[in-house]
Amino acid sequence: MEQNNSNNAPKTNDLNYSNVMDLKGEYSHPLMLANKGTASSLLLEDYVRSHISSSPVKGTTTRPDIHILPKSSESPFGDFPGDMKPRKINEINEYDTSLEISGSKMLSGKTISPKTEHGTFQWTSKKVGSGGATSSLLEGKKPPSPPKPVATAFKKRKIPETQFRKFYERGDLPISIKHLGTNEVHWKVKPDKLDYHHYLPIFFDGLREKEEPYRFLAVQGTFDLLKNGKDKIVNCIPQLIIPIKTALNTRDPEIICTILKVIQILVLSNKVVGEKLVPYYRQILPIFNLFKTKNINIGDSIEYSQRKRMNIGDLIEETLQLLEQTGGEDAFINIKYMIPTYEPCVLNDYSPLK
Repeated sequence: MEQNNSNNAPKTNDLNYSNVMDLKGEYSHPLMLANKGTASSLLLEDYVRSHISSSPVKGTTTRPDIHILPKSSESPFGDFPGDMKPRKINEINEYDTSLEISGSKMLSGKTISPKTEHGTFQWTSKKVGSGGATSSLLEGKKPPSPPKPVATAFKKRKIPETQFRKFYERGDLPISIKHLGTNEVHWKVKPDKLDYHHYLPIFFDGLREKEEPYRFLAVQGTFDLLKNGKDKIVNCIPQLIIPIKTALNTRDPEIICTILKVIQILVLSNKVVGEKLVPYYRQILPIFNLFKTKNINIGDSIEYSQRKRMNIGDLIEETLQLLEQTGGEDAFINIKYMIPTYEPCVLNDYSPLK
């Protein structure tokens, strides 16, 4: 009598998707496979944006978003004291905007010229005083009305400094980049041997980095820790809420997409994580509600961000459904309280993860 080999395959997690087998023959959730190359895809997107896109950013020495990026420390041990900072080489003392006359030659205020005892005096600007002024009853032009105020709800906020950059520059993190055909994170200590209470919040804090190599190391390191953490992750959840909330509050779509993918892997890493996150929905979901409808109406054109998993509206809907499916009985009512437009994806009598 022949045996059915289908029983050898692992059971699904009772979610909408069934587990699939990857190239190594291991069964995992489809979202785990979809988010596997997140760190490398960010590097590729930066290259496409700066070299191959229709309007590449070339010839600039600074990034367009340099004003919101966190500032690097001046040394591995922090910033220099105020009296020990190196002086600028080309430091020019500008004169005031008044004009100077030296002898019979008129010079602008920005021109550096030696002052002499004779023939040098300060020239006052025009239209000073009331001499020679005329009066008229004709009404002048009305000043233009001020521009309408903008809510700036979707405006990118300045990214706070991260502890991850500080620890990495100081050499306190057991990681480095392994340069192969594709970049990988080289762990000097196996991830399952690390203290997750100490290292996991630091890597989550680095998820809001946008400069290399900090971003690649933080994102890929976080995925490696979540993959090998198992039961250690559950006790660290309260320490992960503040880094997640801080990254979401930057309102940067690129950072928010990375956080959404990390939350998906975090929920799938352990069956208990979904229920442990329910009390913290009030800290996480407000930004979800803000960007939930952030989609582009392009008709029948191709939306490449869906294939690249950079469409923030689809990722939020996908993450909310995963939170509802793994959060237990109270998950939907708490999501509905924070996001009134959310519709359930499971039946009311659904009991997740039996």
